Amino acid sequence: MRGNDESFFILPQPRECEQRNGEFELKYDQYLVLEKGTAGLSLESLEGLKEDMDRFLGFALPLRRGSSRPGDIVLRQTDGLKEQEYVLEISEEGILAKAGGKAGILYAIQTLRQLIRQCGGLLPCLRIHDYPAILERGFYHDVTRGRIPTLSWLKRLASRMAFYKLNQLQIYIEHSFLFRDLSEVWRDDTPLTAEDILELDAYCQKLGIELVPSLSSFGHLYELLRTRQYAHLCELENPAKEPFSFQARMAHHTIDVSNPESLELMKKLIGEYMELFSSRRFNICADETFDLGKGKNRARAEKEGVSGIYMEFVQALCEFVVERGRTPMFWGDIICGFPQELQRLPKGTICLNWGYAPQQSGENAKKLQKAGANQYLCPGVAGWNQWINKMETSYENICRMCSYARQYHAAGVLNTDWGDFGHINHPEFSIPGMIYGAACSWNPQILPFEEINRQISQMEYLDAAGEIVSIAAEADQYCDFTWEAAVSFYECREEDRQKTFRRCTDAEKLAHVRVQGDNEKLCALQKRLKRNLPAMDTGTRRAAAAYITAMDGIRIFNEIGAALAAHESCAETDARGEAALAVRLENWFYYYKKLWRSVSRESGLSRIQTVIDWYADLLRDGSHGLSFFGRT
Repeated sequence: MRGNDESFFILPQPRECEQRNGEFELKYDQYLVLEKGTAGLSLESLEGLKEDMDRFLGFALPLRRGSSRPGDIVLRQTDGLKEQEYVLEISEEGILAKAGGKAGILYAIQTLRQLIRQCGGLLPCLRIHDYPAILERGFYHDVTRGRIPTLSWLKRLASRMAFYKLNQLQIYIEHSFLFRDLSEVWRDDTPLTAEDILELDAYCQKLGIELVPSLSSFGHLYELLRTRQYAHLCELENPAKEPFSFQARMAHHTIDVSNPESLELMKKLIGEYMELFSSRRFNICADETFDLGKGKNRARAEKEGVSGIYMEFVQALCEFVVERGRTPMFWGDIICGFPQELQRLPKGTICLNWGYAPQQSGENAKKLQKAGANQYLCPGVAGWNQWINKMETSYENICRMCSYARQYHAAGVLNTDWGDFGHINHPEFSIPGMIYGAACSWNPQILPFEEINRQISQMEYLDAAGEIVSIAAEADQYCDFTWEAAVSFYECREEDRQKTFRRCTDAEKLAHVRVQGDNEKLCALQKRLKRNLPAMDTGTRRAAAAYITAMDGIRIFNEIGAALAAHESCAETDARGEAALAVRLENWFYYYKKLWRSVSRESGLSRIQTVIDWYADLLRDGSHGLSFFGRT
């Protein structure tokens, strides 16, 4: 990745780094030594280091316990340093990594791995003293709103988190787990199983990552409350009457808090799910209860207030979690409206305070701190509804929220990756945002956007040119007809289609000239990626191929949007071109599905297929002179 005369870097940036004269030469006959008293580390904990040695040196040092000799790499647990604090010293005689606990030793190992990736077998002499600004640094990954990853991909995600010194993972579940008595919910899906969770939990433990269970238990119960078995527990009447909708899935359904069966059911599911995790925490979610008090509980809400009935149910769930020996967590979007009610919740309950705007205000963090909340600050990687994540938005949001976490003494940062509207973005595209969160929550000295993108390109994608992330970060600027707009147009009623199209889009932006120019820029970005491939390691080039596929999808939907705009304005249309565009859309989606299946189960792919097929049919109808608007 670099010549020996160039400087190295570490992600996240270490707090103190002193480079010294000289080099340490790694040799195949040296040892990796665990000193006596270095507890909690196993051979499995060191697999990443040994794999990187084998990959970047051509050999891996054997492990032993006990005394060391000059030339060895020594791992030492010592008094005087905190659990996550470490000192890494490289001299011409050997390497010493010392820390106060297992976590610090693991973080020293990640730093050593990054040096080996850049410097090969000649490491610069240095002394690094490092520790995190925020003790709990997590990543939250949606596995329920369309995309359920394979177990192997979830393990790979955990490994990458560990490499950047993150220590908590949560996966968001609404209905995508194989609960024993919920077959009607998951019968047409490919859910995660208890065995999957147990295996992932054990894998995370050896990496120093806490796998925290997270289960929707109040709002966002769309699939559960549309079943014949549990529809009667929905706040709204007849929840299953309407066909599936991506938009309704985000807005509905909230459970009926006045029905005793509701609390009984949620306790049952929480109890079953929590037993699979070694974590002593449980996230009940309880966010975006949009329907609460608008249906069966309307009269009660008018009398007691929505806040009262909300808190009663959340309090009951939190107390149940505490009774089972866990600390409750919940999303804070609702309680920010009445933070004084936090006092009703069990002591230690963690409020997850989220906000995703690039210029996100810190007012809620200040308000919750004043109310005595034990809070995490929760930014996001800005991938929801996007073919490619909005990376600059993500960077600005994460930097700002991590600064609020320090300012208002938050217990942690939980960086979120949601899957709204089918989770169309490839999970790989959230990795730069994940690393932004790791870097900003570890060290208050934040790297500029272009510089951290260069470093991520080199470290994560082994791109010697340091370009792949900056190229991908530019792509979202040229998305004219977004997936959210496309879904909204598809799902609206026939007579409202034209009005919905105008609301969701900018007619001028979708003019043919604008789309043509933006698509030319996307083509140029694709060529830059292809030109950059020789600078990338052969094992990471699939990431570039995934971005190229996504940019093709953006270009096709831009053209679909332009065709819709032409029909909406009664302008002259290209019938032959629209038929050809339908063919391009179908061919592209064939390869998109291959990409999906490479990292995800079948899960919600058929829902996306339905939308794609509808647009292909619409384009062919247009090519036969039929209007896109007001058709019967």
